Amino acid sequence: MNKGLAVTGRNIRHEFGHFLALDDVSFDLPQGQTMALLGHNGAGKSTLIKILLGLITPMGGEIDILGRKVTQQSARADLRIGYLPENVSFYDKLTGEEILTYFAELKGVSASKVSELIEEFGLEYAKGRQLKTYSKGMAQRLGFAQAILSEPELLLLDEPTVGLDPAASQFLYAKIDELKQQGTAVIVCTHELSLIENNIDHALILARGKSLASGGMDSLRQQSQLKIKITSPALKQAVSQSARLQSLCIDEALYIDREHKAEILQYLTSQHSVFDLSIFEPGLAEIYRYYNDQACDR
Repeated sequence: MNKGLAVTGRNIRHEFGHFLALDDVSFDLPQGQTMALLGHNGAGKSTLIKILLGLITPMGGEIDILGRKVTQQSARADLRIGYLPENVSFYDKLTGEEILTYFAELKGVSASKVSELIEEFGLEYAKGRQLKTYSKGMAQRLGFAQAILSEPELLLLDEPTVGLDPAASQFLYAKIDELKQQGTAVIVCTHELSLIENNIDHALILARGKSLASGGMDSLRQQSQLKIKITSPALKQAVSQSARLQSLCIDEALYIDREHKAEILQYLTSQHSVFDLSIFEPGLAEIYRYYNDQACDR
């Protein structure tokens, strides 16, 4: 594996019977960065997560995790990998503190770390209560605390903000940023695209087992060639005076190619004295829809 990469996947392929779950998927995840794993149900996300965890062995391709080529669960035994499943399922008759203590003992983590995380995740008041009395949000926070008990070098999160209110979601992503600063690589599988957009370094978009696109936001925008939107209170008058702007105008906004951005902005300011401008780059949700629409058209 190249220095600085936490995970490298090359031409990963897996089938369930005659169903091709992953078809030649490749990606890189650097240390200390976050990658969003995106796709509809059946796109291959869960299969990829299970392969990274060692729960299933891919039928083709290679995976390097934390500097080691791995194909079986035994090869991951001493790798520091944390995992939060979409549906947290612990022993519901144990207390929150007992659950974390149990996992701490499995992972060789001190009791002081358990106490530290209980306090940090706002569960001090409920640590002596059985899990069956916890709300969905409380159980999710407990699950996240379990996932980071051993200070993992690779953290896998499946829909981590399900059941969390906005403040709790903000806390979770702040914690992810803190872990990233310590060198942890994070893979987040989520449908909450607007929430994740400002908290990722990369995205991998899957559909029907295939990789549709991979890269940072700037790279994804360039790959998709989606247009930039420009609005202004003074735009209507400028458009009425320019056939050039009329050809770019839809619903009182201009839609332009990225390579023409500087040119159009200069034209608006110098020729029409339009300075109060709002510029909107395509967001993650728009990019995701674009690639999925392309996949459906194939």
